[in-house]
Amino acid sequence: MSDHLLPNACNRRAFLKHSLGAATALGLVGSQHAQAAGANSPSTAVAGAIVDVNVSLERWPFRNLSRDKVPLLAKKLRSLGVKRAWAGSFDGLLHKDIASVNSRLVESCRGEGQGLFIPFGSVNPSWPGWEDDIIRCHQEFKMPGIRLHPGYHGYGLNDPRFKRLLELATERDLVVQLAVIMEDERTQHPLLQAPAVDTAPLLNVVRAVPNLRLVVLNSGRRFPGDSMMRLADTGRVYFEISWLEGGEAIGDLLAEMPAVTNHILFGSHAPLFLVESPVLKLKESDLTNTQLRAISSANASRLIPIDWSAVKT
Repeated sequence: MSDHLLPNACNRRAFLKHSLGAATALGLVGSQHAQAAGANSPSTAVAGAIVDVNVSLERWPFRNLSRDKVPLLAKKLRSLGVKRAWAGSFDGLLHKDIASVNSRLVESCRGEGQGLFIPFGSVNPSWPGWEDDIIRCHQEFKMPGIRLHPGYHGYGLNDPRFKRLLELATERDLVVQLAVIMEDERTQHPLLQAPAVDTAPLLNVVRAVPNLRLVVLNSGRRFPGDSMMRLADTGRVYFEISWLEGGEAIGDLLAEMPAVTNHILFGSHAPLFLVESPVLKLKESDLTNTQLRAISSANASRLIPIDWSAVKT
């Protein structure tokens, strides 16, 4: 989670800052302790092979962030063993010229990103011509997916445009990412409130769109009853870990719902959240090597191959 929402944020930040390096301290990228434990230990199972499905580039519109410059974010991700990062754009939340937003995103990934970032274009079905943005993402920008922000764009998941958007994206074999929330409601600007998206209608929409591949971002456990399990059972929906609360949150989730293991992805929500946080969750949760590999990269690689490059010259 972000620093200001963690009761022990100062202690954790100090630990990460003053240790021999976050990656070494967490035992995920080749520390002496991990090497001594053997190549098959969980601490070495994901070394240098993490796929982060939830990062954002450009500038967060409401405050400066410590790693909102692409080179700084790329350096931190790589230092923690991230091999690929699926990147949306903060500009997609409020800018009206979505085509320009997506064009800049591709340039950022191609230039300063140096092959780390895979661009996911913004689409806002509340604006005229949004269907053309899907076509541009696919044909012109060669993106493998798109990212949606209903909370900022003013539509619910029971809106017919949402279902139509999913259908169009699926026809073009695009992965769709749905951001449930971006920032805790308590810290949002009073003149721009974007509450968490109501996910209750999602199951019916997903069932109505065969071959959909949907990644739910920033959800934590915001699903009523057993709807998270039902969504995973469709085989079309995946969830990432950035908003899960607690160091052992991943292990707790899989102990409660072991069948969702193949539908959980690594996500950091960087640079809004600390990149170190989900890495620490992996370390602190009681996971098998198989579970660790699945969450770190294997599940994401079924959606988009880890060696896939959307940035073509």
